[in-house]
Amino acid sequence: MKLKTLFILFFAFHLSIGFAQSHETTKAEVKKEKKRKRKKRKKKYKLPKIDLSHWKVTTPAGNGKKPQEVSPPEILEYATNEDLKPYMYNDSVRGAIVFYAYPSKATTANTKYSRSELREQMEPGSNSVNWTFKQGGIMKGKLAMDEVSRDKNGKYHKVIIMQIHGRLTNEQRDLIGQKDNNAPPILKIYWQDGKVRVKTKVLKNLNATNEEMLHEDAWGNDKGFTFKEKVGFKKFRLEVRVSEGKMTIVLNNNEYKTYENIHMKKWGIFENYFKAGNYFQSRDEGSYAKVRYYTLEVTH
Repeated sequence: MKLKTLFILFFAFHLSIGFAQSHETTKAEVKKEKKRKRKKRKKKYKLPKIDLSHWKVTTPAGNGKKPQEVSPPEILEYATNEDLKPYMYNDSVRGAIVFYAYPSKATTANTKYSRSELREQMEPGSNSVNWTFKQGGIMKGKLAMDEVSRDKNGKYHKVIIMQIHGRLTNEQRDLIGQKDNNAPPILKIYWQDGKVRVKTKVLKNLNATNEEMLHEDAWGNDKGFTFKEKVGFKKFRLEVRVSEGKMTIVLNNNEYKTYENIHMKKWGIFENYFKAGNYFQSRDEGSYAKVRYYTLEVTH
């Protein structure tokens, strides 16, 4: 065989190997790109892990002073509810429910602030069935501040992100001659300047009678407690644990604040319910806040 022929065969052989290798590389790249797109597509449509069957929502919408309220089962269709969409909607990229609030004329009784906030309903659709500290309860949430406006001094506006609210029974309400069942909140958890701050109530007169304790003005505010970790706009975890005479708040499974004192014991006279979302603490013109909730669960 001539040298020229051998050279041609040798060149053709290596060319075919190179083509095969190039073809395999191209196939691998295409496969990798398809996998990346599938992963991106999957990530794009994440949904929040929140069961709303035992929650009512209140939003800044509504006629006059009465805000919009949506209870189960209607709240389960929040994603397609045109009235709710501006205030409670899915962030399907992050897998969260966003609660949006701003100062509106529609506020609940006993407050000047607006909210897009969930209210626990142990019996769906009813506010009448609640729990005591003796019965206990745990609320866990994974959340983040999405956006929040600043005041004229450049400081972020405050937002209450979790609460335990007290409630008078009908008998207690009638006993003190009050027009509604409202009682003070024993717990308010704030997002404040990028940190998590806790406020609770203290009984002003420890010798007050059971009837005297039912009045809102019998209770004052404590000095408050701020966790060390700065959460900023990052995702974080909050847990609230309640048992007879005791309340513990946990941030990111790392920092703990426990209240176990005479005030917690005395609070046992009230019924309670959990709240979570965006209770916006400003009436500045143009102010607003958005809070993302990824998970939220309650057990009793």
